[in-house]
Amino acid sequence: MGIIGQLLAHPLTRGLSVDDPHTTVLRRQVLETKPFLRLIYAEWYSLIIHALGCRQDVLELGSGAGFLKEHLPRVITSEVFEIPGIDIVLDACDLPFSNKSLDAIVMTDVFHHVPNVRRFLSEATRCIRPGGKIVMIEPWRTGWSEWVYTNFHSEPFLPDATWEIPSTGPLSGANGALPWIVFERDRSVYSKYFPQWQISRLTPLMPIVYLLSGGVSMRSLVPGWLYRPMRALEKLANEKNSAMFALIELELHS
Repeated sequence: MGIIGQLLAHPLTRGLSVDDPHTTVLRRQVLETKPFLRLIYAEWYSLIIHALGCRQDVLELGSGAGFLKEHLPRVITSEVFEIPGIDIVLDACDLPFSNKSLDAIVMTDVFHHVPNVRRFLSEATRCIRPGGKIVMIEPWRTGWSEWVYTNFHSEPFLPDATWEIPSTGPLSGANGALPWIVFERDRSVYSKYFPQWQISRLTPLMPIVYLLSGGVSMRSLVPGWLYRPMRALEKLANEKNSAMFALIELELHS
């Protein structure tokens, strides 16, 4: 993480393993006490809910420290291990749902932890009804984000990697560049193997404000009341060329 990362690390979770379920519980507490970060998540949830429209049977993968259920009470929350407030423990590559039983799957900062993307997308195809969606907010690759993720983030960011992530632990296995790899670098490969999943929207987001929030593992650098003016200024800039994240919508065609 480096000296700067160690100095800015949030004291509640400093030095803890991300694979320990208790760390996720503590990160939920961190999120609850950081108004600036909660406003970021609230904006992400608003984008996800808008994309869902009137779809009813919605599964959230990796609900973890988040609070989507406050905004979307009908959502089925899930995680890879047992923690309080989760409806079901599951593996994204082996979903415990019957065929065509879901309208959508949503996730926030989860896809880049999925160890076998092909298996997950095959499972989603089985479980989701025609016209359904996968909606996600994920790290995205730009020149700016690659420099930040490579130098200041604990997770690997490997734009030259394959679609598979080596198995290490339930959350420590990751490649922040995976969404960009699948949906941008290898889009022709993705379209060949999953032609039924049309990329209906891909919107780069947030070059700066998430960094200022410190995320769920670092101290916040700004108070909550600054979020709206800073976000407004950020939107005036060219988010596409320097985004840290992207909203990705996939729609299932029969």
